[in-house]
Amino acid sequence: MADRLLVLSNGHGEDLIARRILEALGQRRPELPLSVLPLVGEGDAFAGLAQLQRLGPLATLPSGGFSNQNLGALLRDLSAGLLERTLAQRQAVRRWARNGGAVLAVGDLLPLLLAWDSGLPYAFVGTPKSDYTWRSGPGRSPLADWVHGCKGSEWDPWEWALMGHSRCRLCACRDGLTARGLRRRGVQALAPGNPMMDGFSADAPPAWLAGHQPLLLLPGSRDPEARRNLRRLLEALPRCRRRIDGGSRLLLLPTGRQPAATDLADLLQAGGFRPHPIPAGSGAASAWQDTAGDLLLHGPGLFSRWAPWATVALACAGTATEQCVGLGVPALSLPGPGPQFQAGFARRQSRLLGGAVAVCPDAAGLAVQLDRLLDDPDLRRRLGNRGRRRMGAAGGGGRLADLLAERLLAAPP
Repeated sequence: MADRLLVLSNGHGEDLIARRILEALGQRRPELPLSVLPLVGEGDAFAGLAQLQRLGPLATLPSGGFSNQNLGALLRDLSAGLLERTLAQRQAVRRWARNGGAVLAVGDLLPLLLAWDSGLPYAFVGTPKSDYTWRSGPGRSPLADWVHGCKGSEWDPWEWALMGHSRCRLCACRDGLTARGLRRRGVQALAPGNPMMDGFSADAPPAWLAGHQPLLLLPGSRDPEARRNLRRLLEALPRCRRRIDGGSRLLLLPTGRQPAATDLADLLQAGGFRPHPIPAGSGAASAWQDTAGDLLLHGPGLFSRWAPWATVALACAGTATEQCVGLGVPALSLPGPGPQFQAGFARRQSRLLGGAVAVCPDAAGLAVQLDRLLDDPDLRRRLGNRGRRRMGAAGGGGRLADLLAERLLAAPP
C-alpha cells in the first residue's frame, strides 16, 4: 500500500481539478501525506489544504503555461528559463520518488511523462483533450481534423503508451466519448465524472437578485492580460441594444488573486465607474456604478457562488468559461492578444463545448450576440443543456478519489 502521494498538475484549471480530488481523498484517507508540484504558476489553488507539502521549483512564465499557443509564446518561455525549470522539476520528482509512494498526474503530456519517469505507480487524469473537439464539425485546420480522425482519438500514440504502461493504475478522461476512443487504442480509460463541476452553490438565487438577469464577467486569472480583457468586455457593453433590469445591467465580477483590488479600482474609475453602496447580502467586496446606471459587483473568491445565478457569461477565460457552460449558463467569448485567451484557443473551446460558448470577432459582434441571447430564453436553454451534456455532472472528485484509493494507493507496487 502506498503510504504517500505526489500530485503533478500543469495549469490553473488542472490545479483546481487536483484540489477537488485531494479534498475528497482527504475524507477517505486523512492520514495520507500529500505533496504537490504545480508545474505552471505557483499553485495558489492548493492554499489551505491540510497535510500538504508543496514542492518546487515554482515560477510563473510569460505565457502563463500556454507556450503551445504560438511560437512567440514558446520563445518567450524558453528565454525565461522554461527548459531549466522543467529539468529542475524532473529532479524534484525523482528526489521525492526515492522514498517510495505513488504519483497522480493531472493535465496532459508533461505531468504524465514526469509521473512515468518517477519509476513509481501512477494515475493520470487527462483534462485538456476531448474527442468532442474534432468530432464537432470542421475546424480551421482540415489536416488536424483528418489526423485526429485517423488516430480515432484526440490523444497521441506516445500518450497512449504512457497511459497504457503497467505502472499506470488508472487513466481517467473528461467524458465518455474520449474514453471510448482511448479504449479502442488499448488504453483502459474511464470517465468517472468531471471534478471541474464540483463545489458550486446549489442554493436558489437570493433576494438581492430578484428581478435581475445578471451578466457574469470572466476576464481571466492572470495579469496584465486579465485587466486588458476586462477593459474590452466593459467597452463592448454600451453597444448592446437591449437594456435589461429596468434600464440598467447587473454585472458580477468574481475574481481570484488577480487582478489586484487596487488595479481593478483604477481600471473601473478610468472606465467611468464610481463607488456605490454594496447591496445587502451580495457578499461583494465592492460595488461600482457607471453613468448609464450599470451596477458592477466585485467579489473575490465568489465564482462558485455567483456563477450558477448568471444569465449569460462574457468570457475571456479557460476553466471558468467551461464551468459556467457546464452549469447551463451560455457564454460569449471575446479573444484578445493573449498570451492565453487568443482566437485559436477560443475557437477550440467553442468546438469542445458544442457552441455553448460563441466566439465573437470584436466588441460589436459581442453586443449583437448578447442582444440575441437576452431576447431568446429558448436559445439560452438549448445552449445551456448542450453545455451540461458536454461538461458532465458534478461528483467526479469523489468518484476519482474512490478509484485512486482502490487502484493506486491500495495496490501493491
